[in-house]
Amino acid sequence: MIAGGTTDEHLGPGAHGVEIGVGVDQEGRVAAEFHRRAQQLGGGLLDELLPRSPSGKTDRARAITRNPYGNYAGPMPDSSLPQSGAAGLSAAPYSAPAVAQKRHLVTELPGPRSRELAARRDAAVASGVSSLMPVFAARAGGGIVVDVDGNHLIDLGSGIAVTTVGHAVPAVVAGVQQQIAQFSHTCFTITPYEGYVAVCEALNRLTPGDFEKRSALFNSGAEAVENAVKIARRATGRDTVVVFDHAYHGRTNLTMAMTAKNMPYKDGFGPFAGEVFRAPMSYPLRDPLGTDGAAAAARAISDIESQVGAGRVACLVLEPILGEGGFIEPATGFIPALAAWCTANEVVFVADEVQSGFARTGHFFASEHEGVVPDLVVTAKGIAGGMPLSAVTGRASIMDAAHAGGIGGTYTGNPVACAAALAAIATIEQDGLVETGRRLGERLRSFLLDLQAKFPQIADVRGRGAMQAIELNVPGSATPDAGLAARVAKHCHQHGVIALTCGTYGNVIRLLPPVTITDDLLDDALTVLAEALAEQVG
Repeated sequence: MIAGGTTDEHLGPGAHGVEIGVGVDQEGRVAAEFHRRAQQLGGGLLDELLPRSPSGKTDRARAITRNPYGNYAGPMPDSSLPQSGAAGLSAAPYSAPAVAQKRHLVTELPGPRSRELAARRDAAVASGVSSLMPVFAARAGGGIVVDVDGNHLIDLGSGIAVTTVGHAVPAVVAGVQQQIAQFSHTCFTITPYEGYVAVCEALNRLTPGDFEKRSALFNSGAEAVENAVKIARRATGRDTVVVFDHAYHGRTNLTMAMTAKNMPYKDGFGPFAGEVFRAPMSYPLRDPLGTDGAAAAARAISDIESQVGAGRVACLVLEPILGEGGFIEPATGFIPALAAWCTANEVVFVADEVQSGFARTGHFFASEHEGVVPDLVVTAKGIAGGMPLSAVTGRASIMDAAHAGGIGGTYTGNPVACAAALAAIATIEQDGLVETGRRLGERLRSFLLDLQAKFPQIADVRGRGAMQAIELNVPGSATPDAGLAARVAKHCHQHGVIALTCGTYGNVIRLLPPVTITDDLLDDALTVLAEALAEQVG
């Protein structure tokens, strides 16, 4: 460790991080960097947010921890927020010590404190709200989640593709702290603020297409999807929404109707919104032999035209890589053919990039892999480094179709979430995380293909960038093996690796690490995955 940093000594022997300390001679380094990045995105937005001393300098220095990629792994304890306000009240924020980037278990899982909290949870939280992991989080940094018993777990889930830039990124932490010290809420539809505008400007610049765009901000992916449908219906004067087999779009009434899988997302919650038509998806592993992307698209289009009619379709909504449905990567040519059909028939093509956006797949957006330019792009999850924010971005002529007051909500585009988004987007761009995600994907794919050669239970390896998966079948058949997937995931959990399952058949292990995860940490997690497969298949 370079002099001036701190260690995580309570972890015990062998626990360590890769740290760089910042001394007083480097005063304001983090604040200045955050200010520079945010200004690139939103002009002078943060001039008033960054605290300055009377001399014009920030009050104190911050420290940064970095992983071997050169990306942030967690904040060091310090703050440069003002210490008093107009009423003389203390405004000092909480700041946690750096989290060592190393898997380290000090108790069985779950530990005693997590078990205590589980009992309280059972007595207080509705049983319909389930949790995958048996432990309770206390803090996190980079690619590690620390539970309340002090166990350090490797995060291969990123809170379901949310903390793409890593946990507790200093720029995001600083942005949130500085914004909330100014104001936490006014409601943009009542008293607007620059942060909302700056995020929309960034999204208009980053999403595919060089045409004039507009954006609107919301809270969740489901809310954004539903608003995309509202906007498309208003723009076209049509009602029908086309979605696909294995799709997942959310848990509101309309987005449940758009979601394919019944259990656990829809069972017993109907009746659902009407005018939703489901078309067959391109699923290379399970499609008939010889079904390429063009053939799969022709099959879907035939069903749409014969059973609905192109003239009734307001929008076609598609995940470029299916998320909850199993990380299904459609055959090459499938999405471009559908986009072309939409253009020819004046149907709004909506790319649901909630899980695949923001450097997750080795491009900023997964639509870019085949050069597809959607009419509307729906984003959430990785947009704001863990804060709740979502958006719809698209052609100005479509986005502006909604009447004044028709789009919005009390909390939509919350100013604190907007500050986090500006910092997260700046981190992605300035730290080159799109390319980092591409390289990470190559490493993941290579490892998983090697696993497939050893285990015939792995029927498919698929995905892009830091969004990869293996599908598990009974060897020599197309029969899904959901039991094996569950046992493999449980083994990973018990050994300190957060791994998720998904898929219509529950037989897919999905890997969604932070793009900033270190090589050593990723290798350790993948070793645990390999050990889990070896043990569970006997």
